[in-house]
Amino acid sequence: MTRAFVEHRLGLLVLVVVSLTALYGVAYVTTPAPLPPPPSAPRKVSVESVTAVCPGAKGQRVGVYLPGTVNGETMEDAKPFVTKGPAGLEAGYLTRVTKGAGRGLAGVRCTEPSAATWLVGPGPANADVRLHLTNADKTPALADVQVYAAEGPISGDAGVGLEIAPGEHREIDLRTLAPSADIMALSVTTVFGRVAVAARATLETGGVDWLPPAAPPATRVVVPGIPGGGGPRRLLVAAPGEGDATVQIRAVSEDAEFAMRGKESLDVPAGGVVALDVTTGIAGSASALVLTSSAPVVAGLVITGTGGRSDVAFTAGTPSLDLGSAVARNAAGSELLLTAVGGPGAVRVQVVRGEGAEQSLDVEVAAGRTRAVRLKAKGDFAVVVTPVSGEVYGGRVVRERLKTGLLLTAQPLAPARMWTMLPPLTDTPRVVLP
Repeated sequence: MTRAFVEHRLGLLVLVVVSLTALYGVAYVTTPAPLPPPPSAPRKVSVESVTAVCPGAKGQRVGVYLPGTVNGETMEDAKPFVTKGPAGLEAGYLTRVTKGAGRGLAGVRCTEPSAATWLVGPGPANADVRLHLTNADKTPALADVQVYAAEGPISGDAGVGLEIAPGEHREIDLRTLAPSADIMALSVTTVFGRVAVAARATLETGGVDWLPPAAPPATRVVVPGIPGGGGPRRLLVAAPGEGDATVQIRAVSEDAEFAMRGKESLDVPAGGVVALDVTTGIAGSASALVLTSSAPVVAGLVITGTGGRSDVAFTAGTPSLDLGSAVARNAAGSELLLTAVGGPGAVRVQVVRGEGAEQSLDVEVAAGRTRAVRLKAKGDFAVVVTPVSGEVYGGRVVRERLKTGLLLTAQPLAPARMWTMLPPLTDTPRVVLP
């Protein structure tokens, strides 16, 4: 009897274990696998402080904008102008020369030190191009400069490992790195430390301006701020990666969005730069160009004025106005060129004069159109553009008509220094593994 009782209990235990195992197995099979966490999107965070650096120009007046106010500072010498302040700080200056080899209207935005900077424009074979590298910090920096031309990367090791001491400014004649390039894309990569970059081009055919930083290589690039009127318009596209790029091009003018006849696409070899004359394509209208590519590209545009002595200006690929924008230094003859891509858009435009007085207007831009907005303020003033809706891109153009020919300068509207986008972060042991 005792033996039967024990066997009964053991059998009951086995039955319970088998039942639980079966239930667990059914639950494991029928329970859906946990979904992977969604990929994190870039986060918009506020900027705490800004360092802005401009190449020096003795006697020139720099416009310095802080939210709600704009002031001017005169550079006492030719050393780089460095200003530091809270979020929203912008600075820049305009130069106006009416005679001589440097005749032209030129504008520069004081840039922040960055890990990488791209510039697109005429090469040293056709222009005197001076690259300015400034280390505004108290620690040393090391930078690499690479020049891409029609035939591919051509600067070799000449621009690799450039040491820049604390507080040092270096001006490099690009003929020493790439004398044969007639068109170029240029990258400055900071290996360590922080370096602010600017470049000034004086064309042999006449005209001078600063090259604006271009958006980094991407498969979609928007080049805004192309003014209407006469004179050649020349698009420059570089494919700095290892793959050839087939680029589809659409123009967005004041009247329509369209593919330019005979200029619908452009083939760019890996590592090369290709030029395309779009003068007849945009037919003298204020416009922007939208590039969609099979491989990452960088792009810029050369704008040549009219008259007996022509001036030159440059614009380049730039992000949309999602983070807003500001231009600290403007003058009579200034206008904004705003382009809505993909749908209608709207922005708020504020003109800030020296005494802090503001003029504000809301500007709507129809889908697939470019709109020119004349800025009627007199004297020195800042202009601030705040996004309201839609995907809007923009540029600032200044023009002055003289008997000898048109003076002009252009500047794509770069993101304001109020906000920045932090890339997504992912936990991974790879950061500590060899």
